[in-house]
Amino acid sequence: MGYVAVKGGTKAIEASKKRLKYERLKDGEIIEIKTILSSMKALVDQVMSEASFYSPFLAALAIKQAEGSMEEAVFLMRAHRSTLPRLYYSQTVETESMFVKRRISASFKDIPGGQMLGATYDYTHRLLDFELAKENTVDNHQWLQAYKQELQDVSREDDIQYFPKVVDYLREEGLFEEYEDDNTSPMDITKESIQFPTPRSARLQTLTRGQTGAVTSLGYASLRGYGQVHPTVGEVRVGDLPIYVDHPTENNENAEDNDFYIGEITVSEVESFVPVSIKNDRHDEELEFEIGYGVCYGQNETKAIAMSILDQCLEHPEFDFPTHSEEFVLLHIDSVESTGFISHLKLPHYVTFQSKLDSIRQVKKGATSNES
Repeated sequence: MGYVAVKGGTKAIEASKKRLKYERLKDGEIIEIKTILSSMKALVDQVMSEASFYSPFLAALAIKQAEGSMEEAVFLMRAHRSTLPRLYYSQTVETESMFVKRRISASFKDIPGGQMLGATYDYTHRLLDFELAKENTVDNHQWLQAYKQELQDVSREDDIQYFPKVVDYLREEGLFEEYEDDNTSPMDITKESIQFPTPRSARLQTLTRGQTGAVTSLGYASLRGYGQVHPTVGEVRVGDLPIYVDHPTENNENAEDNDFYIGEITVSEVESFVPVSIKNDRHDEELEFEIGYGVCYGQNETKAIAMSILDQCLEHPEFDFPTHSEEFVLLHIDSVESTGFISHLKLPHYVTFQSKLDSIRQVKKGATSNES
């Protein structure tokens, strides 16, 4: 059998697209964008993180269009992102200015400002709540009113909303090495191709937009033995960061007083303390700590922790483990790249496959002739 050209491809594709729409509409139900935004926050945050595009509304729209498929929603968001003009870069964001909603430390029981548990599934029972199948707007409204009243009863005007970094107190004790600020402009991997070795800014950007499952999986691989990086989480914080852009007027002495506030973004930030052995001046082994860093859009703590593990791994390429290889890690965690390459196997490969079949037939035919 030789290669047969496919005819009628356009009609078949149009029919497939209509069938796709039919499958979405056939039950007569329509999910509203506002419903996705209010009830699927974790999914919206994950799509924004992997798309490296902060827009909850567009992320919810992509989720609706993709019928809940993460890989398709991220693909849609990245495609739309590529069409948008890039008018300016924001100023450097200092996370000390975060309006904190959640803040915990696994390293210390008591931290300055205290632990703030916030909203998390960490302390819930992993049991199906069958009451959710029967919930209604009336009961939900009553619960919300009671909870808001409870918050008013316990709120205080002097509540702290901005918290210092845990690591800063350890630096003051001389327990962590201090570094001078590196004001080199970060590499933008959406405009420049990655070249190895990469600067840390490119590694962090690739990690933060990496596929959540892939980043978590590789972080777990390192944690359980492939590199054996076992950090202690110094601090996890989730909150809102204000974003400013420079005043457009050049050579304006008062430009910094006229910075433009353009909004805020919700992020998860993690600083992990990784124990490492070094040799001192006397060539004796000493224990020190290095910091692994992770940050991503929305409340996405597991990914941020895994990112902090891989960040520290990639700072040490001298170790012979896959999780310490820039090329292995950075080229295999991108959701669009990996999904696209796997999915391309569904596309026609008639010519190459027929060529392989012909080669096998010739080998089999030759073997049969020799046996005769």
